[in-house]
Amino acid sequence: MALLEVNHLNISFGGLHAVDDFHVSIEKGQLYGLIGPNGAGKTTIFNLLTGVYKPDEGIINLDGQDITGKSTIDINKAGIARTFQNIRLFHQMSVLDNVKAGLHNHHKYSTVEGIFRLPRYFKIEKEMEVFDLDKEADILASNLPYGKQRKLEIARALATKPKLLLLDEPAAGMNPNETEELMDTIRFVRDNFDMTILLIEHDMKLVSGICEELTVLNFGHVLRQGKTSDVLHDPEVIKAYLGE
Repeated sequence: MALLEVNHLNISFGGLHAVDDFHVSIEKGQLYGLIGPNGAGKTTIFNLLTGVYKPDEGIINLDGQDITGKSTIDINKAGIARTFQNIRLFHQMSVLDNVKAGLHNHHKYSTVEGIFRLPRYFKIEKEMEVFDLDKEADILASNLPYGKQRKLEIARALATKPKLLLLDEPAAGMNPNETEELMDTIRFVRDNFDMTILLIEHDMKLVSGICEELTVLNFGHVLRQGKTSDVLHDPEVIKAYLGE
């Protein structure tokens, strides 16, 4: 059984079909990509999957549970976490406190646990080491370099203990070196956190380098789905997405 199974997903805004009969099946442990031109409906799909929007039609199943139309909090508790194209951090909170904020949907966090380094705090510290954020634990999130702000947002999402992690343009605004580091980080998260990852991305080097399968959207429709190498060499995809 697929971890995420989406069928016949539809939503319209003012008579415009933003997403029209979207479907996807993502297996546990996959690194899956969602690509398409600007305005194709990619972020709208993320908003549907996370409860920001409620679909007009369709079914969203996560690990066998119907989460269609549930609230963002309930969907997060069910096992979906996300990042955003425009980074959303608590900029006037410390790096550590941003990661701790990810725990709130699952249990109450005690200051005493932090002071005495009890298990939950220990796990957070280990997570921060993975993202090379442990040395900046006490500085404000706003003072992090851009690339590390991206990593912090991913670390905070992982603190919610998701089954499925949605990354919305994680390489946006990064230089080539930062993008290479991000690719390594995403692979590490998948392999070491037992994570399934769905990402929206325009950086084709990143997409071809880490995504095992892709869905290509165009005007809210599924244009092509399949193995990454097959999809990216499809003439119809090249014409619609790459503009060639």
